[in-house]
Amino acid sequence: MTTSISTRSRPVAPWWRRPWMGPLFLLVAVFLGFSVPRYLTLDPALSNLEPPPGNPVYYPILVAHVLFGAVAMITCCFQVWPRFRSRHPGGHRLTGRIYVLAGVLPAGLTGLYVGQFTPFGPSVQVANTVIALLWLAVTAIGFRMALRLRFAEHRRWMLRSFALTMSIIVSRLVSVPAIVFLAPRTETRFGGSEELMLQSATSIGVWSSLVITLVLAEWAIERGVHGRERRAPARIATEQRA
Repeated sequence: MTTSISTRSRPVAPWWRRPWMGPLFLLVAVFLGFSVPRYLTLDPALSNLEPPPGNPVYYPILVAHVLFGAVAMITCCFQVWPRFRSRHPGGHRLTGRIYVLAGVLPAGLTGLYVGQFTPFGPSVQVANTVIALLWLAVTAIGFRMALRLRFAEHRRWMLRSFALTMSIIVSRLVSVPAIVFLAPRTETRFGGSEELMLQSATSIGVWSSLVITLVLAEWAIERGVHGRERRAPARIATEQRA
């Protein structure tokens, strides 16, 4: 008896099975709402990062990095939205191309430049470089897997890309309590230098965000793999009866 493979798509899980999509969109909206508008004015005086003296190209590249990064953050939310992916595959492919070509690629390249002029010291400079390179690399691999129709590997690599996209938010969330913790120790541990304290807190935030997001991504990948392995026997039995 031959086994027929069903071509029907898997049923889409109800929204309450993935309650994290709503908070994810809200978190991204709040972050972008606070971060992006000041750069739309094109006024360097409103920038969170002061342009280096004598470097006229820094601020335009920073603005480009922020705007392309915003595109990446918005489109990647649609990429990890299972209901959107299942019900609108054409939309998933379109937003995926926008995510890679108009989001990660230009944001990562401009981020490499901007990261070299961080005012938060060499540790943050190295962290920015590492994150930008990893972001570009895992996204390129994920995009290549999609072009080669290796969709299981594509999803794994793009989940890692999604994690690195969101690392900027995690960095901010970690840096704030780090500042609160280190500020009372400015006089003793940092010799009274508030600048050195802020550099240390920012370094903690950036490096922690890299570790936290990638660990969570690998956990989600492994959880998905093991979940598919547990469901496989039941799915095969259903297909054999079809």
